[in-house]
Amino acid sequence: MVFLRFLLLALLAATTAHAARVDTLAVPSAAMHRTYRAAVVLPASYARNKQARYPVLYLLHGAFGHFSDWLGKTPDRQLLHRLADQYNLIIVNPEGETFSFYLDSPVKADSQFETYLTREVIPAIDQHYRTVAEKRGRVISGLSMGGFGALYLSARHPDLYCAAGSMSGALELSSANRRFSPDELAWRAKNMQPTLGSEADNPAFFAANSVINLVDKIHQNALPLILDCGVDDGLVDINREMHRRLVYNHTPHDYTERPGAHNWEYWQTALPYQVLFLTQVLRSNGVLVP
Repeated sequence: MVFLRFLLLALLAATTAHAARVDTLAVPSAAMHRTYRAAVVLPASYARNKQARYPVLYLLHGAFGHFSDWLGKTPDRQLLHRLADQYNLIIVNPEGETFSFYLDSPVKADSQFETYLTREVIPAIDQHYRTVAEKRGRVISGLSMGGFGALYLSARHPDLYCAAGSMSGALELSSANRRFSPDELAWRAKNMQPTLGSEADNPAFFAANSVINLVDKIHQNALPLILDCGVDDGLVDINREMHRRLVYNHTPHDYTERPGAHNWEYWQTALPYQVLFLTQVLRSNGVLVP
């Protein structure tokens, strides 16, 4: 019995020693005059392979969320650990607050998340960790608002990322092409207006910053893209329209619909496909660690 207990403890120690670890890194923002945290998932090989530089996936959370969502809300709490180990990939979960949409707010001085992620988070990660600190070693994806953020940031900063993905992306800010009920309009005013301002007062901002209207810029950038959405998701029509526009302007991309709704069960299933796609780009760039 004592020997068995010792053996189990030894096996547990060995498993822990060869599993990905999670750091929580404080990243101060000069743009917003405050400090946010980011979760950084490091593959087990990172501690052993002291000379290697690792590619990075920036994985964004959705609305109402925070930086820890991807680690704490998937049904399988080890999902990111396993993907980091499987692909020798650093996965960074930055903070995006509840309704930033990862852009610089025109009305809220302390919500400048495009500046934060592109000019402050990326340099902090590259400074603290052995990364491939250039475009060819950096990819981005996210869910819902984070899917918007991943496509928005990669469209506007193609010098920073070599590929991008979106899961169940909330890809349109503007209401110009949609009809909302009074309850939906009240919800948008309550949740989106404090950060994005009033669409009635500034419709050009909402239209110009909707990902669905950036397809020509996305085509010009020619970054590899992967998009998916569940067939029972309320955002599926927006994603289908994004797919249609990308097809129309001849932008190569991977688009998938599969069973599922706007929930963590769907995103847990979707993420491994996204990571497989994104790491194939990283492999073609010669930056994956063997």
